Parts: sequence; C-alpha cells; structure tokens
Amino acid sequence: MSLRYFTVYGPRQRPDMAFHRFLKAARDGEPVHVFGDGGQTRDFTFVSDIVAATRAAADSGRPGGVYNVGGGERVVLNQVLRQIEDVTGRRLTVIRDEVQKGDMRDTFADTTAARRDLGFRSTVALAQGLEREWAWIRGQA
Repeated sequence: MSLRYFTVYGPRQRPDMAFHRFLKAARDGEPVHVFGDGGQTRDFTFVSDIVAATRAAADSGRPGGVYNVGGGERVVLNQVLRQIEDVTGRRLTVIRDEVQKGDMRDTFADTTAARRDLGFRSTVALAQGLEREWAWIRGQA
C-alpha cells in the first residue's frame, strides 16, 4: 500500500520548507521569498493528520491501495501569506523570485479512497496548524 502526502507542515518541519521559512522570517523581521506570483495552490496537511492517516492505513488499508492524504482544500499561497500575517501579527515583506523549474502550479489531494477505506478526515484547519507551527518557531529563537 502507498500513502501520498500533500504538502506536510507543522512543528519540527524541515527548515528549507516554505512555512518554516515564512514563519522564521516573520519572527526575525526578514523578507519572505516566494517563487512566482503566489497564485499557485496547494493542499496543505498538518503533521498530526499525516500521523493519523498513516496509523489508520496500518490498521485498515487495502493491500495494494493508494491513498492521498491531504488537508481537504486548495489554498492560494498569497492567502497563506495573509494568514501568516494574521497569526504572527507581523507584516511580511515579500520578494518575488523566478518560478522554479518543475514546480507544479496547483496540487490537490483527492482523499476519497482514504475517507472510504481508512476513515481519514483532516482535523486541523490551516489557521490552527499555522498557529501551532508559529508557537514552535517562536520557541526556537
């Protein structure tokens, strides 16, 4: 069986990943670098939802099954930046960089099979997950 995780974030996230970089920049008063116009969309998934789906797959996944694990909605990156400003209470300075070759414009997880076979539903909304990661990032100063 395979699990396909969609844009995972949360405390202890790799430091090269976007949310970690954005929140750290907000904490440190540094600019945020965004590849492209920020109109790209992602299906962001909080780490505890990933853990829940993985455990459910171990218990009830179909052999040979493929399960998409996502947060359940496509969110525009520019909206995420505004949410980060709301969560941190800090205005971000955004620097637009060239689009990276091979970067997908839009992603979205069809979680139908994960809901059906694993009983998976994302439980952590993006704003709540960002608040949790922000609390962790602030503690890393």
